[in-house]
This record gives sequence, C-alpha cells and structure tokens, in this order.
Amino acid sequence: MTDIGEATSPSVVPLTENDPDQAPPKDKGLWRDLVAYWILGLCNNYGYVVMLTAAHDILKELEGGDGHAKSAAPLDGYDVANTTARADDVTFGYEARPCNKLSTGAILLADILPALAVKSIASFLPLAKHVRIFLCVAAAAAGFLLTAFATVEWVLFVGVIATSFSSGLGEATFLAYATYFNKNVISTWSSGTGGAGIAGSLSYTGLTGLGLTPKTTILIMLVVPGLEAAAFWLLLRHKDTDKPADISEQEAGSEKPEEIDYNTLPEDERPLENWNQRLRYIPSLFIFMIPLILVYLLEYYINQGLFELVYFPGIWLSQSAQYRWYQVIYQIGVFISRSSVNLIQFRQVWIMAVFQFLNVVYFTFEAVYYFTPSIWIIFVLILWEGLLGGGGYVNTFYRIQTDVPAARREYAMMVTSISDSVGIALAGIAAIPSHNAICDLPVPDRLL
Repeated sequence: MTDIGEATSPSVVPLTENDPDQAPPKDKGLWRDLVAYWILGLCNNYGYVVMLTAAHDILKELEGGDGHAKSAAPLDGYDVANTTARADDVTFGYEARPCNKLSTGAILLADILPALAVKSIASFLPLAKHVRIFLCVAAAAAGFLLTAFATVEWVLFVGVIATSFSSGLGEATFLAYATYFNKNVISTWSSGTGGAGIAGSLSYTGLTGLGLTPKTTILIMLVVPGLEAAAFWLLLRHKDTDKPADISEQEAGSEKPEEIDYNTLPEDERPLENWNQRLRYIPSLFIFMIPLILVYLLEYYINQGLFELVYFPGIWLSQSAQYRWYQVIYQIGVFISRSSVNLIQFRQVWIMAVFQFLNVVYFTFEAVYYFTPSIWIIFVLILWEGLLGGGGYVNTFYRIQTDVPAARREYAMMVTSISDSVGIALAGIAAIPSHNAICDLPVPDRLL
C-alpha cells in the first residue's frame, strides 16, 4: 500500500519554501475564518460533551435513584469529610458497589451511533454546506429541548440522538469544507472542539453545582446552536465548492486563483470522480484511520466504562460530582493537546494508542481493586489520558491537510472523520458488559 502520508511523495502538494503559506500573511480577513472555525468547533461538539457529562444524572433520572438501592448511601450515615482519603477507623458499610444499573456506555452509544451513521453517508453526498449546517443547528436545538423536557425514557434518548446527529453531520461537513481554506483552520477547529470539552463539561458541572436543575441547565445551553449559526453565516467567508479544493484557493494572498489542469497530474493526484474510485481510495486512508480508531476506543472505554466505577468515598465530592469532574479534567487535557499542533506535531499517532492502552490497564485494575490512595493521582492520569486523545485527533487531521493531494483532501477529511466515531462506538459496546461485570464483583475494602 502506498503511504500517502509521506511528504516526499510527488502526489502531495508540499509545504515548501515557495509555499505562500510560509510567507507573512497577506489576507487581512484571515482572522474571520480562523475565529469562525474555532467557534464552529466549540459549538459542534458542545452538546455532545454535555450529554456525556450529564450521563450519570440522566441515568439517575431514568432509574429514579442513584444506582443500586443498597449502595446509594453508606449504611452507617457517615458524614462526608473534607479529605481525599478515609481514616483507618472509618467504615462506610457498602453492601454492593455503587453502580448505575445501566452503564454510562448506554448514553455513549446513543450519543455516537447516529453520528457514525451520518458520517458514513456524508462522504458520498454533495457538500451542500448551507443545507447541512441548517440541519445541524436545528437538530442541536431539538436535542437540548427534548432532553430538558423529557418525562419518559425514550424521549431522553431521542434528545441524545438528535444531538449526536448534529455533531456527526457538522464534523463531517466542517472538516471537508476546511480543505478550501488556509490550512490553519484545522488547528483552530481542533482547538475549538477541545474548548467544547471544557466549556460543555465545566458549564454543566458548574451550573448544577450552583443549584440549578439539569433541566434548567440544559435549557440555558440553547444559546449554543444560535452561536453556531452566527459563526457560519455571518463570520465565516464562504468559498466556492463547485470545483475541487486546490492550494491556490486556500492561499490568502492570491489575487486570482490559478487554474489547475488535473489531467496533467499523476493519476493518484486527480480528483475522485465516481463511487468506485472513492471506495477504492479508502484503504489508502487506513494509515490515518486505524491509529485514531484505537486511541478513541481505548480512551472512551475508560471514560464511559470505568470512570463511574472509580469512586472515593468520604471526600468533599459525591460520586456524581466525582464523575463530572473526571469529565472536566479529561476535557482540559483534550483542549490543551488539540490547541498545540502549531507548536508540536506527532506523525506517529499509533504511539498514543499504546500509551492509551496502558491507561486502560491501570484504570481497570483501579475499578476492580480500588488501590489508588488519593483521587489526585486519578486526576493526573485523567489529564494525561485527555492529552493523548486530543493529540491523536489534531495530528491526524493536520497530517491530512498537509500531506494528502489537494484534489482528494475534502474526501479524505470526511472519510477519516468516521474514525473517532467508530472507536467511540466500539468503546460503548465494550463498556456495557465490562461495567456490569465489575459491578457484580465483591465490594472492595475502600467501601467497607
């Protein structure tokens, strides 16, 4: 298989010393595109993150309580102490592990499968950007409303599914459309999606911590779809997508785009003209897709299968609050790494998958044996996990933007955008039985 990621390939539009992108920027309006893509990344992922952060609370509402009745509270009525580790003479008296009957992996599946489905289809459909983004904004607003006003289980899940549809269609569309802009919009988009993690998880955690109900908190977040619409239709400078993206279309300093005769280029540089060519091209993208799938499979297995099981009783945070802060800290790590691609790049994303596997091993043992002495150690490891996940995402799409032939870049972006959803969906499937198996294990010493 030819490695289309090699910078020495003649099929790549290279970044050379003659590349105008390396010269001082001449486009005074470039800031609009960069800022717009940051906001679009923020808004596109915001609802998705909120649903995952609220997963524990959603499940409590579905079940009418906090997991197993016998384990919902310590039997001895011990008052929570402001400490990160219990004293040796304190007993909590749990008769069962404090688990929800249904893993937060169920919410994860509802939050990702629609996105995976729409991303799989989007790469074969025209880039009708205005229609697509209208659907994204409408679905995001509907998702918040349905989730906030749901009184039965199926309405809650329809709300989560609507949010997932919006996020999946938006990501596939915005990444494909980014190929018509300066390459740095990938950096600001990735930073914005990382910012969504912090904004979504921290705003939900903060507002509920101030005493607002989950319903009121979610209704306040209806401002986000409106911000997304404003960024796309008012701030972003739109491009002509009737012809394949080429490097001259992306350069801000070009007064008149130079026409490219694609028939003069090698065959593997030319646009993909039919479904057969597009399907045959997909295996050449596996170099980008497989490492990213593994990174997301492993990290979301931790987040939605194990986070809820890592619990420190007798500290200043309740179990629900601990879960929410795990999500916040994870998203901080994601934001930092997704914002760093202009400072440091990693071409070997598979290394991040290896480190993520080591995290899975640690968190699995912690969920089973509760051996970590302090929650602060868990906080540090979760931050590291987020750094790996965000780094895998931004470096993958940055490589596509710089390494893939310009005429094929739009399609490569849309196809590769499936990768994170595939990994997350697999994680949700694996998380449910693993979560339930650990829940049925004997109560660890830390809870006795």
